[in-house]
Amino acid sequence: MKKALLVIFTAMLSLNAFAQQALWGGGNVQTPLINEDGTVTFRFVAPKASKVQVTGDFLPTEKKEVRLGDRKMVIDAPGVRDLKEQPGGMWEYTTDFPVPGEFYNYTFIVDGLTVIDPNNVWVNRDVATLTSVLLVPKIGETSYLYAVHPVPHGTVSKVWYHSDEAGLDRRMTVYTPAGYEDSKTRYPVVYILHGMGGDEDAWVTQGRAAQILDNLIATGKAKPMIAVFTNGNIAVEAAPLENSFDYFHPSMNLPQTMEGSFETSFPEIVKFIDTHYRTIAKKQSRAICGLSMGGFHALYLSINYPDWFDYSGMFSAAVGVTDPSVSPMYQDVDAKLAKYFSKKPKLLWIGIGKTDFLYGSNAEFRAKLDAAGYPYTYVESEGGHIWRNWRQYLAEFLPLLFQ
Repeated sequence: MKKALLVIFTAMLSLNAFAQQALWGGGNVQTPLINEDGTVTFRFVAPKASKVQVTGDFLPTEKKEVRLGDRKMVIDAPGVRDLKEQPGGMWEYTTDFPVPGEFYNYTFIVDGLTVIDPNNVWVNRDVATLTSVLLVPKIGETSYLYAVHPVPHGTVSKVWYHSDEAGLDRRMTVYTPAGYEDSKTRYPVVYILHGMGGDEDAWVTQGRAAQILDNLIATGKAKPMIAVFTNGNIAVEAAPLENSFDYFHPSMNLPQTMEGSFETSFPEIVKFIDTHYRTIAKKQSRAICGLSMGGFHALYLSINYPDWFDYSGMFSAAVGVTDPSVSPMYQDVDAKLAKYFSKKPKLLWIGIGKTDFLYGSNAEFRAKLDAAGYPYTYVESEGGHIWRNWRQYLAEFLPLLFQ
């Protein structure tokens, strides 16, 4: 009788596996493992595989040619390393160097098929690519800001607002600092914009923005502030799984991204934040920054609304990549720059990597500023168009605000 019940129970489990809570699923292999000497060990169980490799930005880069639209370019792509097969179908690779502190993404390549780590529940989405995550925080380095520490934590909310310009209800992410709910204090606001293909989730997942804010504020290195992460894809409502469009697939080529719609609709966002949160609704208490396409938007929002933002940050900004004729927002740049600087903004911050494919256009923009005698802060880092730089830029930019 007991055997019969066991058989029935097992059959029920198998029939309803996809409807049940995954109590018995998941791997039990410890990976990735940060060793005492700073090396990292990766493991993958694949008894029938003939070759297993690991790739990720923790490895030295290799040159690779890629296509972006009609353009071909050479980029620094993550390296690849072979895992060695161990008894029992376990494959293993340990770095031959201490891995520097950073927030890394990695995947495995199993007989040519790229897969995430089935034994690591920390998974990140960047545009439409899923990767597993390795966080190596090092005390005294910027990477330490990316980890969760025992400090007061802010609240991250997913907030919906109505956009008349888009004709949609749209979502944004809002960070309020620790203590916001229990106080009557009004706070300054920083608007933090994502790059092409990203959305309102990008900076709080891949960018670790909430952790950076928590840690900087807790140590007194940054003022308590509200942070707003918008969705710059005006044609869609929100990030994947939050759209009414079935199986919405994020893409680098979404419509209504760099043709003026975001800039013309941005007043709706500022109005919503100022009417729904305890903000200091003044220029000296507003900042804006963004990476790549977000840096492009930050620039044009700053110069088209010169009375709004006293602090602006351009991280690897995509300046000069859009035909100005598509929108009045991108026209008369020289006159708008003159008006913007006549208002004496406190900070225009520009950062870019030495091998970024947008380095040349940023150099041209800085030459324009230099010729006119306009002040700005410039930071040049190693590497290219990568999150490692953008997290670093955000960590440097935030302490400069609202002083």
